[in-house]
Amino acid sequence: MNDLLPFRSLLTPEGRALLDEVRGTAPADELAVATRLRREHPADLVSAALGQARLRQRAAAKFGAEDAERMFFTPNGVEQSTRTSVAAYRAGRLRELGVTSVADLCCGIGGDALALARAGIRVLAVDRDPLTAEVARANAEALGLGELIEVREADVTEVDTSSYDAVFVDPARRGGRGRIFDPEAYSPPLSWAVGAASAARVAALKIAPGIPHETVPAGAEAEWISDGGDVKEAVLWFGAGIRPGAVRATLLPGPRSLLGRGLPDPRVRPVGRYLYEPDGAVIRAHLVAEVAESVGGGLVDETIAYITADELRPTPYASAYEITDQLHFNVKKLKALLREREVGTLTVKKRGSAVEPEELRRKVKPQGPHSATVFLTRVAGAPTMLLGAPANG
Repeated sequence: MNDLLPFRSLLTPEGRALLDEVRGTAPADELAVATRLRREHPADLVSAALGQARLRQRAAAKFGAEDAERMFFTPNGVEQSTRTSVAAYRAGRLRELGVTSVADLCCGIGGDALALARAGIRVLAVDRDPLTAEVARANAEALGLGELIEVREADVTEVDTSSYDAVFVDPARRGGRGRIFDPEAYSPPLSWAVGAASAARVAALKIAPGIPHETVPAGAEAEWISDGGDVKEAVLWFGAGIRPGAVRATLLPGPRSLLGRGLPDPRVRPVGRYLYEPDGAVIRAHLVAEVAESVGGGLVDETIAYITADELRPTPYASAYEITDQLHFNVKKLKALLREREVGTLTVKKRGSAVEPEELRRKVKPQGPHSATVFLTRVAGAPTMLLGAPANG
């Protein structure tokens, strides 16, 4: 309850006016601003307003500056909430499945509920933490979505969801000591979430992207989602309109979705003219073989997710590079080659190498007007450096 009082003070006319006044305050100016404002406002309110302004600045990357400036956040809420682009994609897919109402269990500060409501879906948003539920309710009102979102403070395991078309579950995957890797240590446990999802007509269960494939329930479709090349989450889909056992990689913006076809692992072959770096969602979904087939390529090493081919076939599921040089790992040779090519801007990528990119840059000291990309990897088991540049086409 103690946490609720400072937050509720921000919803008063004085609190809202103060939030407007401290908007955009730089960290270096906080002390001076706080000292000035405490002459006219309670110290607790000033602290709460400055803290909220700081959280809004952090949240802009996920929610966009326009929404973030109107929303309210908690530190955990900023850290754990879904990026708007991902939440909007998921809400759109639920809408395509004919869903008109969703029970959003473990709703957090309401990021997913907001996206669902904006897709025209009625939402019951549930969280057991009083402050988090209050923040979710304030966010629904702040964005004009209060009529579509009912926020309930409750234990999700005790909520009757039978009157809703779908269930969305986002178990807490962080504890007092940081990220939780054991799915049964989620709150609620993954087994409970799977049971709740399996009982619904349609369900989506958000999980960590590192979940082992063997733990995916047989009746679920597993989807890995990336945004701008960064893997954001995995989702288990259940129910009507879902393909049990299917595996999918979805790339945002787009969306572009690659559906697995159960292909065998690609063959290993010598490095060709082009190297393809699959998107992280493709790798997490174990769909490198599908991309390799589409570009007519093979792997540089059986344990490395780099694809090589002799011709350029652009694909949205991998970045293509034209390879100019293949060297056994040797920093002195690389340094000499970069000096000869007058390379001053060096992008370092690695898979299967223990060398840190910054360490390599310090050693080779690139100088000059040109740019290049070096891949630190293994080719047929041997430590190798591949030098090249993004391919055009």
